[in-house]
Amino acid sequence: MNRKRLMRMKGVKWKRIVDRVLDKGLTLFCWAGGLFLLWSVMQVFCFTSFKIPSDSMEPGLIAGDFIIVNKLSYGARLFNVLDAIDKKEIKIRRLPGIGEIERNDVVVFNFPYPARWDSIGFDVMKYYVKRCIALPGDTFEIRKAQYRVRGVEMPLGKTTSQQELYRRLVSDRESLPLESILKGYPYDSIIGWDIQEFGPMYIPKQGAEIMMNRTNTVLYKNLIEWEQKQKLICREGAFFLGDKEIKTYRFCRNYYFMAGDKTVNSQDSRYWGLLPEEFIVGKASFVWKSKEPDTSRMRWNRIGKRIE
Repeated sequence: MNRKRLMRMKGVKWKRIVDRVLDKGLTLFCWAGGLFLLWSVMQVFCFTSFKIPSDSMEPGLIAGDFIIVNKLSYGARLFNVLDAIDKKEIKIRRLPGIGEIERNDVVVFNFPYPARWDSIGFDVMKYYVKRCIALPGDTFEIRKAQYRVRGVEMPLGKTTSQQELYRRLVSDRESLPLESILKGYPYDSIIGWDIQEFGPMYIPKQGAEIMMNRTNTVLYKNLIEWEQKQKLICREGAFFLGDKEIKTYRFCRNYYFMAGDKTVNSQDSRYWGLLPEEFIVGKASFVWKSKEPDTSRMRWNRIGKRIE
């Protein structure tokens, strides 16, 4: 066998090897791309993960828990993420869900006041987890620190924690920082609500109409301005949305009252008001990982814990 023929045979052999390697590499690349695409689709439409940063949902959820959030329960949201990151105005649409939000669901949502307290804003990177206490159309109130919805007999939130808060408010007043703990939304001296005695407050439902008066203006001003992108002002006893005088207002969105399970230490709707439905990410389902915040030691006994 001459040298040229031998070189030709070796060249064919190496070409076959290279072709096989390239074929396998292309196959692996396609598999990796497919898995990444599947993971991305699952993140957007089905499930995502969220880390619990504080103790506001104790004892059910503790700092360092990583939870799975089910987006299918209420329907995944569709919006321009890049515009949201750039703080631009976005329109949020929601796909049909397999269920609806119910009282006592533990819900993950975008915090509606990330920049300032007098106007609703959307920060795609800032999330809270709280329990849904009142639904659109409910009339909610707090009496002796206990949560109530008119016409509803079921316990709302962690009642033992609410009882503990009331006990402390009654017996330990001197040891509590009253200025930061007692005062509640809407921080109006005439309405005068606090976290011990709050409401009654109507939770707006899409299509519901209210009369424009001083109380409703104070309670729902942020919601109305967010819906209409116009300022709501009172002038000489009349109410103006932009340049137009209004005597009633019909809500365009649904809203919810959210509260943490650790009643004595939770920044929730008692302090900042109502949550727009568009800000809801999904339902907290179970703990998939948990680490001690200080040591990063794994809490094996919490893995798989169902969130109720």
